[in-house]
Amino acid sequence: MSRAGWIPSIFLSCLLFSSCAHHYRVYDYYSNQYRPWNGHERTYYHQWAQETHRQDRDFRKLNKNEQTQYWAWRHQQGNGEAR
Repeated sequence: MSRAGWIPSIFLSCLLFSSCAHHYRVYDYYSNQYRPWNGHERTYYHQWAQETHRQDRDFRKLNKNEQTQYWAWRHQQGNGEAR
């Protein structure tokens, strides 16, 4: 395979065979820094949505106030990752 064929192949493999396409960064307004958004964080987000009786939708579509409320809740969970 030519060098030019490697990059599209790697990218396609990433999209098809892993969850890397679902990882991105979001801004934590509570602590003023970017955080990775991955399966671990989505688990907490689903829990927060359920506990606060909110519709479970894409975090990026929440307004700034809702995102800040999530991060405030998230920093109180005590696992140390979002502190």
